[in-house]
Amino acid sequence: MSERRKDTRRRLTKFTPVYDLHPRILLGYLADLTLRGALLIGTNLTTINKETTLEIDFPSDLPDIPIFQITIPSRIAWCRQDESPQYYSIGVEFLEVTPEHAEIFQHILERYYFRHALSDADFDQQ
Repeated sequence: MSERRKDTRRRLTKFTPVYDLHPRILLGYLADLTLRGALLIGTNLTTINKETTLEIDFPSDLPDIPIFQITIPSRIAWCRQDESPQYYSIGVEFLEVTPEHAEIFQHILERYYFRHALSDADFDQQ
């Protein structure tokens, strides 16, 4: 899958819950983010290839971010048990990234991530 990865993923340093809106349940917490998708860490197995709308609730203490809650059409690309057996790693693909989404994601990626290199192999799962 690494040949399919277009963006380098960056792990975020802020606590960020992500909700599946169909039905509205906590899907997990944002572990890393790109302009095309994200890795979530959750406590429940979820349906692969499910198309849904996600709500991402960014922390309100992020300066210069005009919007703290984003809803975005997405697809659950994969789900597997995490290294910690009580958790699941969930890969999501954003289906419709608006210019506003892209601007907010870019702003967050530039300011709030762990500053170390991650290889594509760290997150390649199918």
